[in-house]
Amino acid sequence: MKFITSCLLAVILSCLLVYISALDLTFNVTGKADDKGICSCSVQIPDNTFPVARMEVLENTASALSLKVEREISKISEYTRSIQFYEQRIRNLSIKVETMEKTSISYTQLDFEFLKLEIAEMEKLVSQLKTSVTGNVIVEQLYTEIKNMTLMVHQLESLDKNNVLAIRREIVALKNRLKECQEHSGKENSYIPAGTCSHGGIVNISKPSVIQLNWKGFSFKYGAWGKDYSILKKENSAYWVAPLNADARYLEYYRLYNSYDDLLLYRNSRENRVDYGQGSGHVVYDSFLFYNCHGSGDMCKHDVNGNKLALRRNLPGAVFNNRFSYAGVAWQDIDFTVDESGLWVIYSTEASTGNIVISKLNDTTLTVENTWQTRQYKPSVSNAFIVCGVLYAVRPVNTRKEEIFYAYDTKTNQEISVNIMIDKVLETMQSINYSPDDHKLHVYNDGYLLSYQLEFQPLPN
Repeated sequence: MKFITSCLLAVILSCLLVYISALDLTFNVTGKADDKGICSCSVQIPDNTFPVARMEVLENTASALSLKVEREISKISEYTRSIQFYEQRIRNLSIKVETMEKTSISYTQLDFEFLKLEIAEMEKLVSQLKTSVTGNVIVEQLYTEIKNMTLMVHQLESLDKNNVLAIRREIVALKNRLKECQEHSGKENSYIPAGTCSHGGIVNISKPSVIQLNWKGFSFKYGAWGKDYSILKKENSAYWVAPLNADARYLEYYRLYNSYDDLLLYRNSRENRVDYGQGSGHVVYDSFLFYNCHGSGDMCKHDVNGNKLALRRNLPGAVFNNRFSYAGVAWQDIDFTVDESGLWVIYSTEASTGNIVISKLNDTTLTVENTWQTRQYKPSVSNAFIVCGVLYAVRPVNTRKEEIFYAYDTKTNQEISVNIMIDKVLETMQSINYSPDDHKLHVYNDGYLLSYQLEFQPLPN
């Protein structure tokens, strides 16, 4: 009986060992037989239970670290975008200073205020970087340099109290004016009163004056800007800036500034929203924004004071949705413009096979009062504007120059060849708007706001 029991125990022990082997566990076995021949074994199995609790702790820790890393990466991306923005703002300042140097324009109090504003914004950004990136040598050095720049601007401002630099530049300007007088000796004074057409057309255009980057930033390369004009309101000083969304098609937000100084300093602005415009052919006239209604051949009239759509009307026969837009500028099939007599629209029709059509509009009802058909193909023109009833068309020459090459006089129905060069800061002129108030062209050039002074041919006695 004892022998049978011992064998049974041996069989059970063998099965147990096989089972443990199947579990791939490490174990120690010791055995012995007593004086009666009974075998006894002892098995030591280590505790290899899977540490579930510790694994959960590890997973929670890894998840928390992952979220923290994602937040830090998001901060880095945000600061990278901010740095890129201010880097472009610095380039903008450099362009302005370079232009001032070339055109002999004197520095004014406003220039110093603008510089101080730009530097203050950069100082704010670097302070934020210091808070997030503690102990970074490059950030600390950048912060010190910006502080030194602030001191330098204040010193320059105080040193120029006698306006010595301005006097020197004024001497250069006087010399240039004397040279112009000598070249135009015997001719009548070319001064033209604002809002009048007592001249013989455009004969020259000034160098560009870089006003600033648009308020949305350098990524918003398409849009338009200008000065509100009205035949009834002779002293209107409001300016407007309307960049398209980043897709270069949608017009959604625009800003109004009460004065030129407010425009320069990005202050006292009113931001309005339209629902929706298309392309950069919009213009503000007599406190109304006129634009191509999105995805249609309709004209929209938006009240800028009430911030609401006042009127919508179809432009008969006009093509749309990039059918015959300007060369290099998409979605500008319908282009509104203003001159001394009021509101116009430049467009094409299927009947005109893409040639430019000009219509004079009633700005109250948006009805067409008169229409002119030209023989100039619109997609070969980079932009166009109207001065005193004369259409002027522009085409690109290279990345730095455009040419006013074509004119159409709506009073005489004559087409005229023109050769007036326009300097650019960047490659593409997205829009050109004429201001009868000051005889200037307001150009939206790859996100930058430029202005040009027009020079007219004086009428004979």
